Amino acid sequence: MQAEVKWVEGFKFLGQSQSGHSIVMDGSGGATAPSPMEMVLMAAGGCSSVDVVDGLKSAGQSITGCNAKLETTRRETAPKIFTVINIHFEVSGDNLDSELVAKVCADSLEKYCSVCLMLGAGVEMTHSWEII
Repeated sequence: MQAEVKWVEGFKFLGQSQSGHSIVMDGSGGATAPSPMEMVLMAAGGCSSVDVVDGLKSAGQSITGCNAKLETTRRETAPKIFTVINIHFEVSGDNLDSELVAKVCADSLEKYCSVCLMLGAGVEMTHSWEII
C-alpha cells in the first residue's frame, strides 16, 4: 500500500491514496478539515465497523445499521498520542443475537481490525528523505 501527502498551504495537506482517492487534512486543530489525529480515529472506527457489519452478515444476522462512536483521551504533552480509545457500537437490525453482537464487536478490536491492532501494539516508525 502506498500514499502521498502534499502540503497545500498553512497547515493544510492533501492526502492521495494508491486507490486514487483524496482527502484534505488540517494540522491546525481541524479548522478547515479533519486533523491527522481525527483521521486516525475515524480510520479505527471505519475499520472496526467493517468487521462488525461483515461479521454479523456472515453469521446470517439481518443488520440494518451500524454506528461507531469514538471517544479518546490524549497525552497532555507532545507527542499528544491517544492513551485511551473507546468505541461504542450502535448496531440495529431484525432479531439480532445480542451475544453474537457482543462477540463480533469484541473480536474486531481484539483480533481483526488492523487499525485498532496497530494502535494497541504500537508502530515501529522508520524514515527516509531526499533533497529535490
